[in-house]
Amino acid sequence: MTWFWLGLAIFFLITELTTAELVAIWFFGSAFILTVVSAIFPQMFIVWQIVIFIVLSAILLIATRPFVKKLTAKNKNQATNLDLIISHKALVTQTIQNDLEEGAVKINGLIWTARSEDGENIEKGSLVTVQSIQGNKLIVKKIKEE
Repeated sequence: MTWFWLGLAIFFLITELTTAELVAIWFFGSAFILTVVSAIFPQMFIVWQIVIFIVLSAILLIATRPFVKKLTAKNKNQATNLDLIISHKALVTQTIQNDLEEGAVKINGLIWTARSEDGENIEKGSLVTVQSIQGNKLIVKKIKEE
């Protein structure tokens, strides 16, 4: 049975290494431990080995679950480099007209499709402030001239 558990451990290890998520690490640990146990106690009944495998897998899963949850937690509102342009100034390179779905601004050397936050038309050459990003469009607000 030692070879069986070793083969199963290798199978679970390969499965774990080829997936992006933690799916088989607990079973690998249990099968590896059973490899050692079955080598030390070769006369142990297969039923007991299976019970030990199931119990060990459950214990490893329960014991490591909080750590794994914290490790794999993903912040849905994680900031990106694009978020860095919010509240920055941009130059209107094509008149912004929301009703015609036209308009573009230049910021950091890149041309972006833009829409006005309040729906007003913003003339080419005006300075605007980026308010938000919706898809691939910048939502902008005209900087009031003093």
